Amino acid sequence: MIKPIPTSVNLQQQLVSDIKSVISDAEDMLGATADQTGEKIAGLRARIEVRLRDAKLRLIEAEDSLVAKTKAAARATDDYVHESPWAAVGIAAGVGVLVGLIISRR
Repeated sequence: MIKPIPTSVNLQQQLVSDIKSVISDAEDMLGATADQTGEKIAGLRARIEVRLRDAKLRLIEAEDSLVAKTKAAARATDDYVHESPWAAVGIAAGVGVLVGLIISRR
């Protein structure tokens, strides 16, 4: 099976997914230690809550940026195809031939 080549967008999507997972795990840990008492635990919980809130805000900003970049790339591609349909067909045919050659040599 052919592995997809990681792109910048794919890597950013994976990073967003990983960060969401880490945030979720940290929130679960905070919930599990909610019944713990003590000054050190309370201070630690407060710092973690602040950092998680900041991380969520940065994650939302990163996700918004990723969506905006993806939409811009899709718009640019759509504009190019509408402006130069035959060039787009030629490029697609060339890519298809290259992929076919690579697959046939396996």
